[in-house]
Amino acid sequence: MRRESHVPRGGPDGGDGGRGGSIYVSVDTGQTTLRDFEQKRRLQAGEGGNGGNKKSHGKAGKDLEIGVPPGTAIFDAVSGDLIADIVSREQRVMIVKGGRGGLGNAHFVTSTHQAPRHAQRGEPGETREVRFELRLIADVGLVGLPNAGKSTTLAALTAAQPKIGDYPFTTLEPNLGVIELGLEDGRRPTVADLPGLIEGASMGAGLGFAFLRHASRTRILVHVVDASTADPLRDAAIIREELAAHNPALLEKTTLVVLNKIDRPGVRERLEELRTGFSALGLKSIACSALGGALGEGITDLRNELAELLPDAETLALPTEPAGVVVHRIDPIAVSGFEVSRDGESYRVRGKAIERLVHQTDFARDESAQRFHHELKRQGIESALRKAGCRAGDTVVIGELSLEWEDPDEADLLNTADAAEASDLDLEELGETLEEAAVGSSEGSQ
Repeated sequence: MRRESHVPRGGPDGGDGGRGGSIYVSVDTGQTTLRDFEQKRRLQAGEGGNGGNKKSHGKAGKDLEIGVPPGTAIFDAVSGDLIADIVSREQRVMIVKGGRGGLGNAHFVTSTHQAPRHAQRGEPGETREVRFELRLIADVGLVGLPNAGKSTTLAALTAAQPKIGDYPFTTLEPNLGVIELGLEDGRRPTVADLPGLIEGASMGAGLGFAFLRHASRTRILVHVVDASTADPLRDAAIIREELAAHNPALLEKTTLVVLNKIDRPGVRERLEELRTGFSALGLKSIACSALGGALGEGITDLRNELAELLPDAETLALPTEPAGVVVHRIDPIAVSGFEVSRDGESYRVRGKAIERLVHQTDFARDESAQRFHHELKRQGIESALRKAGCRAGDTVVIGELSLEWEDPDEADLLNTADAAEASDLDLEELGETLEEAAVGSSEGSQ
């Protein structure tokens, strides 16, 4: 209340509380991995400030902006539902909303109630557990069985220096590089060396899931095949089967086969046969020896072929997926307002508005508690509880609040019945008294 000299009845003077900060996720093109979140797993926006006297509004909490690499998919960790899949710099999505600030007592003045002692508490902010999943965005994706020479090919095409070894699964996470197509060509396409596949990868074997989610975001798939194995065509078929099992649309992407390791004995004699076999499948092939680096045999031809397959500079500057996805789900409870259901021995009321009111009500104040019960009646929750079978003495749960239900209408009926019963007893006593009086009167007259 306002307290100043010469102002004996200042009236309500409480200001509103500030809203809490929200958490947003947006694309940061300077990031390429999600490693920052391996250690720091709890993120919190700023808290809203308290309202003050003289109707001073509390300070709003600071929003938190989280930057993630392009191509990050955000999932609800509890339900597994997709929240958003963001790929471009313009995209920004709110994943957690800050709580509202409570209204000060100055908002509750009426013509008949000039000095309300009621004020709202602040609404708690949302808490949510999410999962980030990066699906790498690259112009060219190098795919193939383990030890086919993908990392060596990446090193030959770009200035990248991936880990290279003569054993399977040398690459455990994608490596990125940039191809320099020439001074006259302004395009600088990115190339991703994706982890190797094995048979059954679409079911999770090997590094299957880690590879397949990245393959979906490339413009061109370069299938690196070890031409020195016993059956290169069968090796290529394994990869294509796994691509089709994961997502048949991957087979529709532009695909170039690279017959690698032609420097090994006996490979050159088989090249024509292999080219014919891949041509029968509708796939163009390039033979090379990536072991020689940028000057290796066939590397220049491979770079030129990629330049032919890639789009122009204007298209290349756009993300491979021009628009990401932000999923908006309709909450049926939000549409209807609230929902009453049986929960074991108790009754549970669900609804955003009424649960918010529970958080904002100070039940230690009688006026605030009365306003809350009046709101239950105004929203129709009282009648809905009666229809659901709730009776006086039953437990009702609303958000974090658990209360013993006292049905005002049922209490009124009991009071009426008691009054009627008492009234009947009074009439009966009166009748007996009159009867006795009448008997006495007749005896006296005799």
